[in-house]
Amino acid sequence: MSLHDGLEVRIEIIKTSGDVMRDVPLAVIGGKGVFTKEIEEALLEGRIDLAVHSLKDLPTVLPEGLQLSAISEREDARDALILPEGQASTNASLESLPEGAIVGTSSQRRLSQLKHLRNDIQIKDLRGNVDTRLRKLDAGEYDAIILASAGLRRLGFGHRISQAIPTEMILSAVGQGALGIETRARDADTIRLLRPVNHEPTQLACAAERSLLRALGGGCQTPIAAHAVIHKGRLKLDGLVASVSGDCIVRDRLEAEASRAESAGRALASRLLELGADTLLNQMA
Repeated sequence: MSLHDGLEVRIEIIKTSGDVMRDVPLAVIGGKGVFTKEIEEALLEGRIDLAVHSLKDLPTVLPEGLQLSAISEREDARDALILPEGQASTNASLESLPEGAIVGTSSQRRLSQLKHLRNDIQIKDLRGNVDTRLRKLDAGEYDAIILASAGLRRLGFGHRISQAIPTEMILSAVGQGALGIETRARDADTIRLLRPVNHEPTQLACAAERSLLRALGGGCQTPIAAHAVIHKGRLKLDGLVASVSGDCIVRDRLEAEASRAESAGRALASRLLELGADTLLNQMA
């Protein structure tokens, strides 16, 4: 390890329910913990000392005895529009998709915002790892698919991004683009080793987003989105709650001191509820 000379690290691959049941819609197998449960069990049992998660998959309420100990610097938080190989162009965009285009996504958050933007688009469920999803796209099963820009870039598929979709059009998932490192709450040695990994601006931004999601009581399959940016000590937080059909979206923004990230998330959640998000959430309950 470059940060800690002499430290021996062993990687253990753990398949979660979400990894194994790739052909089953997430809405069927359940959203909360579907990509984390087995990993967290290994942490609690002492089989591993830390777990690296895509932060957007990590529930905002962790099992007793575990904590989020570091968040690395965020990659591109935007969603990405991907066209079949050979069809991409510099002008590709959601607006330029043909009427009735078949778009692949497994995310209720993306689905609802897509339908709000383009109610003519047909949404088709999309599961599997990134290779599988791209292969299905190139085989003609979809006219376009939407994935996270960060995952594509990290896996070397950044060249497949036809459009990095502006957050003004489709707001990102809570924690999207960031990696969260979970440990046992009392494992002081591991927590100390992780301190140099933590990126404070990303940690504060994600704290605001996760605080909003926690206050709204939503999971990773609820059409809730939030994205925060920090500049010169100020935090700008956008939040959104949508109906599954996309016919109704409640969205607002809040600015605050970056040091008040968690309270800012709660405050924006309260605003969204006052604007009608409570009705949408009750419909999904």
